[in-house]
Amino acid sequence: MEVKTTPIEGLLLIEPKVFPDSRGDFFESYAEKDFLQAGISYLFVQDNQSRSHKNVLRGMHFQIAPFEQGKLVRVVNGSALDVATDIRKNSSTYKKSFSITLSGKNNLMLWIPPGFAHGFLALEDDTVVVYKCTAPYNKDSEKGIRWNDSDLNINWGISNPILSEKDARLPLLREFEAGLVETKMI
Repeated sequence: MEVKTTPIEGLLLIEPKVFPDSRGDFFESYAEKDFLQAGISYLFVQDNQSRSHKNVLRGMHFQIAPFEQGKLVRVVNGSALDVATDIRKNSSTYKKSFSITLSGKNNLMLWIPPGFAHGFLALEDDTVVVYKCTAPYNKDSEKGIRWNDSDLNINWGISNPILSEKDARLPLLREFEAGLVETKMI
């Protein structure tokens, strides 16, 4: 696998080595030794999967301590614009976002360490996103910020995505940080 850095410290793009032949192709989506060699020394404790219709936007989600999650994200079918936003207050890239198209064809993966908000926009019907997590889901620790927060300036390429009720009600990052709103997810 090839590991590429991004403009945001700790956020890594991973390109697996794909072995094509007349039957299709094969690649290792996770091998502990390769990830340790790349500096990703987290234990993954949970795998999640979602299937979305085109223009469904899920995010921007995160969990707070002590259940902060690192995520290894990939798309196994369809394609998605995957976005990670640095919400680590002491980071030099605080409030900066990185986006990339992940697809079942390009096989790219994004390593998102703890301290980031994460979301994605399905670019095709039947888009399946899978991600490994470094902490278990904890309802009381689940939080989120609004997908179109102008302070974050994320270019989703869409103005009216399909959102869940809970994602439509998420606060702006400054509201969350100021404790002005309760962001408990439903």
